[in-house]
This record gives sequence, C-alpha cells and structure tokens, in this order.
Amino acid sequence: MTSDTAQAPQHWSSRLPFYYGWLIVGIAFVTMGVGVTARTAFSLLLPPLIDEFRWDRGVAAGAFSFGFLVSAIVSPLVGRVVDARGPRIVIQTGTALMAAGLLLAPWVTTPWQLYATLGVAVGGGANMMTYTVHSQFLPYWFVRRRGLAISIAFAGAGVGAIVLLPWLQRIILADGWRASCTAMGLVVLLVITPLTIFIRKRPADVGQQPDGGVAGGTTATRHVATVVDPAWAAVEWTLSRAMRTARFWWIAFGYSLALVAWYAIQVHQTKYLLEIGFSPIMAAWALGAVSIVAIPGQILLGALSDRIGREWVWTAGCLGFAASYAALLALGHVQSVILLYAMVFAQGFFGYALPSVMGPIVAEIFEGPHYGTIFGTLGIALIGSGAIGPWMAGAIQDRTGSYDLAFLVIIGCCVVAALAIWMAAPRRVRRVPGQAARS
Repeated sequence: MTSDTAQAPQHWSSRLPFYYGWLIVGIAFVTMGVGVTARTAFSLLLPPLIDEFRWDRGVAAGAFSFGFLVSAIVSPLVGRVVDARGPRIVIQTGTALMAAGLLLAPWVTTPWQLYATLGVAVGGGANMMTYTVHSQFLPYWFVRRRGLAISIAFAGAGVGAIVLLPWLQRIILADGWRASCTAMGLVVLLVITPLTIFIRKRPADVGQQPDGGVAGGTTATRHVATVVDPAWAAVEWTLSRAMRTARFWWIAFGYSLALVAWYAIQVHQTKYLLEIGFSPIMAAWALGAVSIVAIPGQILLGALSDRIGREWVWTAGCLGFAASYAALLALGHVQSVILLYAMVFAQGFFGYALPSVMGPIVAEIFEGPHYGTIFGTLGIALIGSGAIGPWMAGAIQDRTGSYDLAFLVIIGCCVVAALAIWMAAPRRVRRVPGQAARS
C-alpha cells in the first residue's frame, strides 16, 4: 500500500478554491465527536452490563482500563506509521477496529469477550482515530493559527458528547445496551469511513502551503521568523535524539501529571458528588455541563495560545484542573451551587483546553519528519496516566475513606505539570506567530 503522500492527486488539488486544511479540521471535528464519544459511552454501558451478568464492578470496569493500557502500548507504533505512511491508514484501521468492537459487543457473554470488544477493540480503535493521531498531523497544516485550528478540531469531542450520549442513553433505556452498541458501531462505520478518503498528512500533498499560503510566500517567511534557536531548529529530531534531551522528559513528565488530573476527576466526580449529598440529577448535570463549557474554552484558549504562547495556556489549563479539585474539596464541607458552577467552569473552560496545545508544544520543539514517532512515544505517558489517575484516586479513597488526600495530591500534580512545560520551554525554540509579529 502506498503512502498518503503518494496517493495525493496534486494535479487537481493545486487549483482548489479553498484551503484544504480547513476541510482536514472539519473531518477531525467529526471524527473526534464520534470516536471519543464511542469510548466514553462505556460509562453508560457499565450499569446494564453489571446488572445482567452480575460481574464484579472491578472486573467489568477493568475492560476500560485494559483498553487504555493497550492504547499506551501501540502509541509509538501509531506514530511511526503516521510518519512513514500517513494518518489515513491509521484512522481507517482505528475506525474498522472500533466498529468491529461495538458491533461484536452484543454477543458478549464472558469477561474476556468484554475486554476484547469494548476494551481492546474500542479503546485501541479510539487511540488510532482521536487525540493521539490527530495531534501528529494537524500541526503540519497550520503555523499562524495552529492553536485555533487544533482547538476547533478537538472541540468535536464536546459536541459529540452533547449530541450522541443522550441519544445512546435513550436507546439503552428503550431497547437495551446491545442495541446501543449496534447503533454506535454503525455510526462509526458509516460516518467516519467515507470521510477518511479525504485525509492528507501535509499541505504539500495537495499542492498547498501551511495556512493556505503560496510557496515561498508570507507563511513560509513567518515560519522562519518564529525560530528563536536556529541550532536546535536545524536538527533533524529522531526519537533517539529527542529522548536524549531534557525537554523530551519535561514534556513527558508534564503531560503525564496533567492526565492524572484529567481522568481522575472524569471517573470519580459523579460518585463523589453523590456521596457528599448532591442529587443524581445535579451530579449528572455537572458531568454534562463540563463538556458544554469546554467547547468555547478550547477554541478561545487555543486561539489565544497563538498570540501569547503555549506555556501560558498550558498553565491556565493545569490551574483550571487544580481549581476544580479545590472546589470539590470545599464542596465536601459546604454544599454550594455556586461552588459547583465554579468547579464545572474551571474544569471545562480551562482544563479541557489542554489538548489544544499538546500537539503544538511538541511540534514547536521537535518539528520534523519524525514528529509523529516522537509524539506517539509521548502517548505512553499520556494514556498510561489516564489509567493511573482513576486507580490512584480510588485506592486512596479505599484506604483512607475519603477523597481529600487524593484531591490534594492531584492539585500538586497540576502545579508541577504547569512548571514542567515552562522547563521544556517551547518559547525558546520557536515563538508563536503572535509573539513573532511583535518582535
């Protein structure tokens, strides 16, 4: 099979009346909305699965964590394939894998079958069609508006949750969890598969330049003008070279701590709110409202990162999660709707903006032909921490009888995660376009 680049029909694409990068963003928006929601829907399927099969909660929920573990293992391979063959084959494989897992899930009767379908197939498929893979090629399409473009693409996850999760819940209540899996599997297969035909890795594959500029024009000039450290930028960064730098490990450290905070609150927030006295309706509202607030937050802060720098927006995201955990701690002592609103806003508007700068931070430090491999390897830290965070918070609660210590530890993780990206210092390799324009 040939690469995406080799397949690109450049003779027609150079005459396109629009910038193809925005079509790529639109495809990513839809793919994120469907792919992330299909994985997140596991939380809706868990109660009826436990009720029907009488499995231990840990055994059933472990399928989700096992899927994360598999995703972490395959992330470096995904990055290598994106570098060598392009993202289309990866996203197509992920789509097929996820659809197969969802469509086969209705025949599950044993735990290993649950792990194979909703765990490995859906979890591994999500890795190949959502945040990890899109972060590996979207930065190629934009320089001047890189943060804005990626944040719009990733906002699709929030829109997907708002649109699809209530629909899936209605199917579960009316026709059962099996019908819900089948419906979501068909959406993945019939919506995403046709869109993958149009995916390209770089603007050059369709005869265009980043941001829609012309060869040798202002975009290329601006790209050169953003370089702060010419010696660093001139290196062809392979994975082995990157791993010998402190910057690589600061990024891995910062990303892993931030994802501990992200997934711990996502998994434990609802249960905690119920335990401290909030009604099931309010607890469910808080979880859904985070996704709604995240949409404008991602877009606005992603765009802002193009003007003030990735470190500042990364810090705002980390402090947003820290503030949301602080609000949860306070809610344990004072039941306040205002505090609950503050928690939702801090988590959604600020915390969920983190993915909009994850790709740009790595791209601006290790830009080059091996960027996908480098980011894919960092995915081990990202996805591994996504599994560790919920487990750690739950283990501390089991041992102490309270979430307080877990939340305090995670607030510390947020602060250190923010500092780690300042130490990685993408600003000292390349300025963001807004800063370059003012220099």
